[in-house]
Amino acid sequence: MQDIKSTWHDTLEIIKVSVSPAIFSTWFSQTHLIKIDEINQRFLIEIGCPTSYIKNFIETRYFGLIQDSALKVLGKPCDLTFVVKENPVREKSESKSPSPLFETEENSEIITRALEKAKIRSNFTFENFAVSGSNQMAHAAALAVSENLGNAYNPLFIWGGVGVGKTHLMGAVGNVAIKKNPDLKVLFCTSETFTNDIIEGIRNKTTQSFRDKYRKLDLLLIDDIQFIAGKDTAQEEFFHTFNAVTSSGGQIILTSDRPPSEIAKLEERLRSRFEAGLIVDVAPPDFELRCAIAQIKAKERGLALDMNQIQMIAANVDSARKIEGTLIKIMTQLMGKKVEITDELIENIIGRGVETNGKNIKKDPASVIDAVCHYYQIGKRSLLGDSRSRPIARPRQILMYILRTDLGIPLEEVGRIVGGRDHTTVMHAVEKITQLATTNVQIREDMSKIKLGI
Repeated sequence: MQDIKSTWHDTLEIIKVSVSPAIFSTWFSQTHLIKIDEINQRFLIEIGCPTSYIKNFIETRYFGLIQDSALKVLGKPCDLTFVVKENPVREKSESKSPSPLFETEENSEIITRALEKAKIRSNFTFENFAVSGSNQMAHAAALAVSENLGNAYNPLFIWGGVGVGKTHLMGAVGNVAIKKNPDLKVLFCTSETFTNDIIEGIRNKTTQSFRDKYRKLDLLLIDDIQFIAGKDTAQEEFFHTFNAVTSSGGQIILTSDRPPSEIAKLEERLRSRFEAGLIVDVAPPDFELRCAIAQIKAKERGLALDMNQIQMIAANVDSARKIEGTLIKIMTQLMGKKVEITDELIENIIGRGVETNGKNIKKDPASVIDAVCHYYQIGKRSLLGDSRSRPIARPRQILMYILRTDLGIPLEEVGRIVGGRDHTTVMHAVEKITQLATTNVQIREDMSKIKLGI
């Protein structure tokens, strides 16, 4: 009889060498071995996964790796089965040693009040932050800072595009700090709020109150620091705030849409201080990470989406913020029309285009046409013409899909732009590409590269 615990430990150790630490911690660390049976010189292994999403993802992506790793440990061919089941040992250990901060309702209320005072959202935690290669470094850095405020990396400067998780990571550090010690002086704000507080202080002659608020903090979190550039008074005050917080042992974390070296009109003395700590970037999420984000966000909202629906959203929506917008639209449909979640419902929502902050992303249709022509190396006349051959028809469908879903252009207008086509042709193209993007890796890569070229 094989020792289940040691067998799985040895198997995981082999797997750990073959994948990145982020992939291992996200997908494999929560799995466990349920049982091993030997039948006709082969082992039948049953592997438990905490959620259906993790089960499906591992079974689809890493079946061969697990099988080969188990063979090395057991010395005989292995057949694998995957089931959704929590690790009882994990549950037992967790239930025996709960965090003292959550033992009483009173402590929970203290933490809630502290988070509200610090302006930090309670759902910005490391536990519900999906990790992959695109954000692995930023996640590790934020985790290190949360464990050793003021000493690990100070300041920590996280930069990246819209909706990639910068604010979430920064908020997660604040969550950990407050849960460890609710008495810590923590504040989250945007650079706009910081600037407005300076203006109010000058107008109302309460500058000292402003300085007391910001300069005596244990942890200062400032979002979108790039907007402070070019504002002389704000930069002057932030320079002194930065020095006061760090010299007293406090931690500063900043986010921006670009690295310090690319922030125009930023004072050199601030730039040098930003660069004195650790600068990490967060790249746009890949397909696997978008799947994980969609799973987490759906669970937060109580939406029961199956694997195909999760993949459909992840394949057609390219940022965490847009994924959230898609899920909100799904919830609106469920509440308003009392309908069930179906693939068709999600297709329709994607086909109408997903809004960001209440507005559709604005791009020039001509630039989209040029990007598609350039990527597929075809002429504009052919792309917008009548040819139905696959080398022309598929790029044309992708063009209609991007014009509709990313630019939010009405169906009739898309048809007019793409050679005077009927709106039903556009609808068919959007539905076709929506389905293909769910299952076809090449289509996803093509669209991603086209969008980068717009």
